[in-house]
Amino acid sequence: MPEQHDPVAAVVAALAAAPTPATGSGTRWVGVDGLGGSGKSTLAARIAAALPGAVVIHNDDFARPGLSGWDRDRFVRQVVEPLLAGRPGRYQRWDFDADAGAEWHSVPVGVPVIVEGVSATDVRLPVPWDFTIWIEVPTEVRRARIIGRDGPARQERWLTDWIPSENAYVADQRPRDRADLVWSPG
Repeated sequence: MPEQHDPVAAVVAALAAAPTPATGSGTRWVGVDGLGGSGKSTLAARIAAALPGAVVIHNDDFARPGLSGWDRDRFVRQVVEPLLAGRPGRYQRWDFDADAGAEWHSVPVGVPVIVEGVSATDVRLPVPWDFTIWIEVPTEVRRARIIGRDGPARQERWLTDWIPSENAYVADQRPRDRADLVWSPG
């Protein structure tokens, strides 16, 4: 798990050097993982901008108020299984605040798919990752970002559910140790 200063260049180089996916679909999979407020969405957008046709999937689009974490099973059914079978994926973003299904998104076959979010590279997902990144950011920086982004309304949920869930994920699966790249933005 090398540490590098330019994660976008590392992803582009790794995908260019990688053999054709065994599934035959041509889909490339990039996982951007890290704790809340570490900058996963921002990095995923930067990677997508460097990869023509890339699609970013936020695991927050699979989160619901009554569910701890995110709906991995629905992600697998709507995105992973179709793409691995050579068919387009199609998923419905869940509007967390309204607790209702929102717009639908298509994921074409054969493009880079960037999955970002806390536990995006969960070992229970049957994703044939081509490249994974773990983002490492100091706790105080992450917490300030979370407060700025989510405001006081979600602080209780962070304290009682999301932070303990993140900590359990890290302790159980050690995603930093299995990442292709560990990035600590300066």
